[in-house]
Amino acid sequence: MSSARESPPQEHAPTAPLRKNRDFLKLWTGAGMSILGARVSAVAYPLLMVWQNGSPVDAGLVGFAALLPVLLVQLPAGVLVDRWDRRRTMIVCDLVGILAMGSVGITLLAGDVGLPHLMAAAFVEGGAAIFYRLSERAAVRNVVHADHLSAALSQNEARGRAAGLVGQPLGSSLFAVFRGFPFLFTAIAHLFALVMLLLIKQDLQTRRTAPPRRLHTELMEGLNWLRRQRFLRAAVLLVGATNILFQVLSLALVLVIKDSGGSPAVIGVIGAVSGVGGVCGALSGSWFGRRFAVSTIVMGVFAAWTVLMPMVALTSNPFALGALFAGMTFGGALMNVVAGVYQVQLTPDELQGRVSSVAMLLSSGANSLGALAGGFLLGAFSTTATVLGVGATMLVTLVASLLSPAMRSAPTEPVMVSTPREPRKAAAHSPDSEEI
Repeated sequence: MSSARESPPQEHAPTAPLRKNRDFLKLWTGAGMSILGARVSAVAYPLLMVWQNGSPVDAGLVGFAALLPVLLVQLPAGVLVDRWDRRRTMIVCDLVGILAMGSVGITLLAGDVGLPHLMAAAFVEGGAAIFYRLSERAAVRNVVHADHLSAALSQNEARGRAAGLVGQPLGSSLFAVFRGFPFLFTAIAHLFALVMLLLIKQDLQTRRTAPPRRLHTELMEGLNWLRRQRFLRAAVLLVGATNILFQVLSLALVLVIKDSGGSPAVIGVIGAVSGVGGVCGALSGSWFGRRFAVSTIVMGVFAAWTVLMPMVALTSNPFALGALFAGMTFGGALMNVVAGVYQVQLTPDELQGRVSSVAMLLSSGANSLGALAGGFLLGAFSTTATVLGVGATMLVTLVASLLSPAMRSAPTEPVMVSTPREPRKAAAHSPDSEEI
């Protein structure tokens, strides 16, 4: 399969500025509400387990269930997203989210929700979110002009970070009022996203002419495309290691605040400050991408994380913790923008789902294990020792990236241009990365 990028059909090219592209705005707004809802429920999972059961192990189990679809569902989802109608797939995902989160909220209204119920709902909604995210990511280039693609993906990343900014305090505040409200809010958010999808007029994919083949065959096409990208292979594996660390660090933050006498509202404030950093990182992605090579950005972010992560063990001050997490999310958002633009530009439309799913599996597939390990580590060791261990592991990851021939052989030119470029014929130097 050729790695040459195919431009979206010209009949989809808007004549108006991106801000006046109504179909993009509907897709952007609906997906934003879906992401916000998912963020609100994700915030509520550990709060429910820690404040209700007092168990970091239970919190780790729920986090494991929510992230397990990344490991189990990601690859087949990529193939199926490339086969199925993207709009219909996203509609079904919203319906599943409404039912899963609505069931948790209603159960909490009637009493307490059991651990198996919460784990099952988290798993189902997490699986639907994967199909939704892959479909929406692939659909963007079909509703915007090629010249607007970088701006559209930067806005998508900023939207995700803003959802984190709002979702953290919103989720914790709703939880403080009543434990079931975050889950009911998530169900309503999915309903709003569903309405927005129904209002989009343009097709969200190019017409498929080739008949479906065996799932394994189609999956291998996406895997082989990524396998030929030497830099991409190294980058996504290194990012995958950092994602595991962030799962442990996020759960550690909950315990730091609880042990220091703080409330869920304090965690919400820290999340809001962290979200500001993420939004700033996303909005500055184009500026950095026009001036620095992708490898420079990735390793620069790794170096910043190596400094910031262990500092979480040194303080319980909410303002200091907010600043530390804001710096870390700034770097993550910046790297996501640069990576996302290049993946979408260089990947053929018919491979978008498969390429994204394989890359996300490599970079995020072990997140569920990170959440599970975080629960057990924090149950067995002190929070300070666990966070310092996270910092030491991040240092090892940074050294590995600096010594990696693949990382050092990446393209040296800036990673963004105003219009999409044709990919290099030497696949070993394809400037791709994957999101955090």
